[in-house]
Amino acid sequence: MATSALRFYEDKGLITSERAGSGHRRYRRAVLRRVAFTVFAQRIGLTLEEIRSELDKLPGDHAPNRRDWSRLSARWTSRIDERIAELERLRAGLTECIGCGCLSIDRCKLANPADRAGRAGSGPRYWLG
Repeated sequence: MATSALRFYEDKGLITSERAGSGHRRYRRAVLRRVAFTVFAQRIGLTLEEIRSELDKLPGDHAPNRRDWSRLSARWTSRIDERIAELERLRAGLTECIGCGCLSIDRCKLANPADRAGRAGSGPRYWLG
């Protein structure tokens, strides 16, 4: 992992480091697990604020155990399911959206459900404002 990312996480209060005599940052094992957790949590769509909130629920004095991680990740199941459903809707509507350009096509379920743009008049309503 890039040192800039570690410094960023530290600046955001997600992790802490200890300084060696040379001034280099040293990370305890528990902190390295928090880094891995942060990377994973970002991949499933959690914001840094949400990640910090979740990390605050973990023990700070030792590496979280399996039970700690299980409790934390159990709350994500519905969020992951929502993202999967959203991606499936996107995939299903993708062929209708490619090439549309105006985003006011009457059957676009993603950008123009129930032809909201059509009620404002004809043409590329989202582009015209």
